[in-house]
Amino acid sequence: MAEEQTGQERTEQPTERRKQEARRKGQVPRSKELNTMLSLLLAGAAFWILGGSLVDKLFAITTAGFSFDRALAFNTEAMPVHFMHMAVQSLLALLPFFAVCVVGALAGPLMMGGWSFSVEAMAFKWEKLDPVKGLGRLFSAKGLLELLKALIKFFLLLTATYFLILFFEREILNLSAFTPGMASSRAVHLLLVSLLALSGTLFLIVAFDVPFEQWNFNRQLRMTRQEVRDEMKETEGRPEVKQRVRNLQREISQRRMMQDVPTADVVITNPTHFSVALSYEGQQGAPKVVAKGQDLIALQIRTIATEHDVPLFEAPPLARALYGSTEIGEEIPQPLYLAVARVLAYLYQLRRARPTDYVPRPEDLDIPEDFQYMSDEDVDLGDH
Repeated sequence: MAEEQTGQERTEQPTERRKQEARRKGQVPRSKELNTMLSLLLAGAAFWILGGSLVDKLFAITTAGFSFDRALAFNTEAMPVHFMHMAVQSLLALLPFFAVCVVGALAGPLMMGGWSFSVEAMAFKWEKLDPVKGLGRLFSAKGLLELLKALIKFFLLLTATYFLILFFEREILNLSAFTPGMASSRAVHLLLVSLLALSGTLFLIVAFDVPFEQWNFNRQLRMTRQEVRDEMKETEGRPEVKQRVRNLQREISQRRMMQDVPTADVVITNPTHFSVALSYEGQQGAPKVVAKGQDLIALQIRTIATEHDVPLFEAPPLARALYGSTEIGEEIPQPLYLAVARVLAYLYQLRRARPTDYVPRPEDLDIPEDFQYMSDEDVDLGDH
């Protein structure tokens, strides 16, 4: 494998960005053998469909073109116009066949790599005129491989042509015995069979060349691990920058969250590990989590809540369940409705009670089994 100047080998598959850059430069997989085979096949199909009418039109144009009187033959001004009219009529008759051939020339690139128009590839480059580099490309491994494919193609087509001539020798020699119309029809048939036979011969080369060109193109675009890492840094950003952005986003989110703590109706605590601030408007829906955090964030939530007279309620299982099951801005899950309702009812009774009244604190809050597994280690320990 090719090695970089750093000594790293190209072992990584090309990324999509690498492929797009190569396409922008006009580098796409191509198979000349596929283009040749498709051109021959479509030319044969065109002869099959249009051959009869095409021969009739050309025969009629030729007959009419060479049928003129003696006066026209010696008219130096009319004769060129006459032959120009013949040429135009012949071109119009051959136009459908040429159109099919153009489709054949365009179908090959479309089937392999797609059409690619690159201004950069068309730009003039002085190194292309360097004879030393030209000889280097000529005697490179790719150049020798192209020479080998050309020789194989030459011998295959030569062999196919030899057997075609050998097989149709008698029929070719007998064409002179037919009338011009019959001879033209038989010639078209022979040409059609020959095109199909030669296309079938090229199929052997295409069956090898197309997969090889795909593999070789992919091999040339392979990357070193360092190139992959550098590309990831360019496309996704450097890790330290991404970490800084995440930190800033977290700080902004925490600042916004802390601003919502004074609006809470209660802060459920663990008492020190977790704090979850709940707000309940009482009109519709369930209580929502307006802030939550752990450790230092939990301490900040409790501090702000105390400064703004938001009551704190110590209930470790409920705090862990709320912290682990609900995100900021979401309503609490239905299985925790009863436990939170008992806490809110207790706080409501405290606010309405007289100094001499006794309000029993709710104990043994009903936490469903699906939420009881959440311990201090079970919940997400990331800052919120």
